[in-house]
Amino acid sequence: MHADPLLTKDHPLREDIRLLGRVLGDTVREQEGDATFDCIEQIRQNSVRFRRDDDIAARRELEDILDVLSRDQTIQVVRTFSYFSHLANIAEDQHHIRRSRAHLVAGSAPRAGSLPHALQAVFDSGVTDAAGLVAFFDGALVSPVLTAHPTEVQRKSILNCETVIARLLDERDRMQLTPEEAAASDEALRRAVLTLWQTRMLRTAKLSVIDEVNNGLSYFDTTFLRELPRLYAS
Repeated sequence: MHADPLLTKDHPLREDIRLLGRVLGDTVREQEGDATFDCIEQIRQNSVRFRRDDDIAARRELEDILDVLSRDQTIQVVRTFSYFSHLANIAEDQHHIRRSRAHLVAGSAPRAGSLPHALQAVFDSGVTDAAGLVAFFDGALVSPVLTAHPTEVQRKSILNCETVIARLLDERDRMQLTPEEAAASDEALRRAVLTLWQTRMLRTAKLSVIDEVNNGLSYFDTTFLRELPRLYAS
């Protein structure tokens, strides 16, 4: 009996999401108490039952729970599920990286949408010399895709926490950790999620122009310069 390749390739993603969800749940329990954790868990379970099984009883129970939440309880519920969405997005981003590396290691053909795939299509069309390649680029349309929002919605402090979590997931995926290293990685992940939980998600003040400039430059400093040696090496 052969395993479903789709289930096999997505198994690490599901494991990462379960791990991050478990760490977030432990953090909520430690920081906000058992009552808050139990309430959130009831909401989660009833939501899953209603969404997956169309369970009407679960919907009624969910409505009963939500209707009596206080303002503070509502905030904690919203924060928990918002941060879980953030963590799940991190896991998905890391899974895209994982799958891309797997294709590169396996020597797979360039995938549709990539620059190598586009260039291969040019060569397959009959272009075999430099002059033909120059002619192609003379007529090619290269269009940058700009975000609709000039202002990054997330706070830089939140992005910093999420960068740490992504790095830890990446290390766990690429390295064979000793028991001591695995324990240290678990502790670092818990600290990062705790820091995320204790960090305010939304800004309380509008960004100034210089804040916008510094925010943009931070991406250049932390991403472009880090990747520059690798780009030259390749």
